[in-house]
Amino acid sequence: MQPDPLETRSPAEREAALAQALPVQVQAAMAVPAMAARLQGVDAAGITSLSALATLPVTRKHELLDAQNAQRGSDAFGGYSALGWATQRALRPARRVYQSPGPIYEPEGFAADYWRVARAMRAAGFTAGDLVHNSFSYHLTPGAWIMESGAHALGCTVFPGGVGNTELQLQAMQHLRPSAYTGTPSFLRILLEKAAETGVQLPSLQKALVSGEAFPPSLRDWLLERGIAGYQAYATADVGVIAYETSAREGLVVDEGVIVEIVRPGTGDVLPDGEVGEVVVTTFNADYPMLRFGTGDLSAVLPGPCPTGRTHTRIQGWMGRADQTAKVRGMFVHPSQVADVLKRHPELGRARLVVEGEMANDRLTLHAETASAAAGLQAAVAASVRDLTKLRCDVQLLPPGSLPNDGKVIEDKRSYA
Repeated sequence: MQPDPLETRSPAEREAALAQALPVQVQAAMAVPAMAARLQGVDAAGITSLSALATLPVTRKHELLDAQNAQRGSDAFGGYSALGWATQRALRPARRVYQSPGPIYEPEGFAADYWRVARAMRAAGFTAGDLVHNSFSYHLTPGAWIMESGAHALGCTVFPGGVGNTELQLQAMQHLRPSAYTGTPSFLRILLEKAAETGVQLPSLQKALVSGEAFPPSLRDWLLERGIAGYQAYATADVGVIAYETSAREGLVVDEGVIVEIVRPGTGDVLPDGEVGEVVVTTFNADYPMLRFGTGDLSAVLPGPCPTGRTHTRIQGWMGRADQTAKVRGMFVHPSQVADVLKRHPELGRARLVVEGEMANDRLTLHAETASAAAGLQAAVAASVRDLTKLRCDVQLLPPGSLPNDGKVIEDKRSYA
């Protein structure tokens, strides 16, 4: 499908819109207690650019959980949302509340296409009048409702298939003849394999928007061989759709309703384009005003615009998890501590802390790139590691380009046998 006008605007137009929208969103965040506490001393009117946004703290999922745990019974969302209900602190009523593992509770407001899914669906070829077979779970978590909201915004009809009950879902697909599918790619494969096994024909099914797990090219091609064009959307329960695939099949285009930054794991420091780091998302949602929300996922910015004409940032897609905390000799070592070592020694580039040996007999080695291994640098870096982690560590200095660009800061290679 053709992109909409927002997707094809010039970088200058997008920056101008950002300069107007960011202060409004920061002000909305200051209206909820948890974000107000995090933003003490911030002048909302001064947050008008990506560089200004990068000065704000990153909020990570474990902080949401900690806040919710501390306020169970009084504020289900730990002070991060303007939404609630009669027995909860709230500025506005919530439409629904969901539970994700943790448990972490997420709100849904009343805005149309609250999770911003319609744009991803249009890119996948969904149009008004399609019947969408939705095989995400309608139980506890928001996955099914996220997709359903986008389908309704497009003018589609939804069959709430949910998860499991493969035979019944196939029966419904045979009777109702949906043109589109939403759900995980693996369950779509299960449905198609079961259909082939039982002789069920599904000629109407021609497109799919999948999410919730990896969608490798091999599975994409497998679906195409069966007449189904599958596209992926990258979304979370906290911030909705972050990025989506287009017909170019070159990474994922960031949704127009969010800002994506790629930061060094464990920090809020924005990395250069192409470097792998943690995906940090800012939404323009006053109901649940997430500013610099750390998803815990790894990705990287791709160079240039999408060949389809969409001009927003493109990212590589999901490349692993950013939380690489390891316990070594009874002490937790965090990616942020490796970042602190690099800040003390700016002559270092990429670095990776490798943990080896067997449990209770751990060996730590910091592999760090540098273009100038000055005398005494190795010993100074080792001293910094010990100062910051309270652990002894060997240091290996390497020429630039020696370490892979995969976002890995701590690598645990110990034997757990």
